[in-house]
Amino acid sequence: MSVREIRLFGDPVLRSACRAVTDLESVRGLVEDLLETTKLPGRAGVAANQIGVDLRVFSYNVHGEVGYLINPEIIDLQGDPQLTEEGCLSLPGLWHKTPRYPIATARGQQLDGSIVEVSGTGLMAQALQHECDHLDGKVYIDRLLPEERKLAFRALREQSWFMAN
Repeated sequence: MSVREIRLFGDPVLRSACRAVTDLESVRGLVEDLLETTKLPGRAGVAANQIGVDLRVFSYNVHGEVGYLINPEIIDLQGDPQLTEEGCLSLPGLWHKTPRYPIATARGQQLDGSIVEVSGTGLMAQALQHECDHLDGKVYIDRLLPEERKLAFRALREQSWFMAN
């Protein structure tokens, strides 16, 4: 197990939809690395493509609840989308009001092949939506309302890490 480096916005792996996992045993090491990478402070979740792997797997760590989903899909969203402050490890230093549903449920597999559902409100709902977006090749700024999106891209261009990318 190891903590893996986070890919930054501009890396093509973040903009491509990830492939489904067909051999669960082959991703055991990936799951372990995702869990280790997510355990660092300030991390609610990490998607596989954020560490350079184009497979549909993510880990989460929200209020002490740590886990992962393989081949996840959002199966239920409830309530009206609310503007919530959101950031991303792949866009460090940027935070923007992002429309997210207040209640979300995702379904996915575990390494033993079992199917599990993870539901949550608040940060958990946000993390489930955020990580599934990553696996679809989207980042949170893709969800911003037009005026907020303009602000986000202006702020993005001012980031020293972005110009170096």
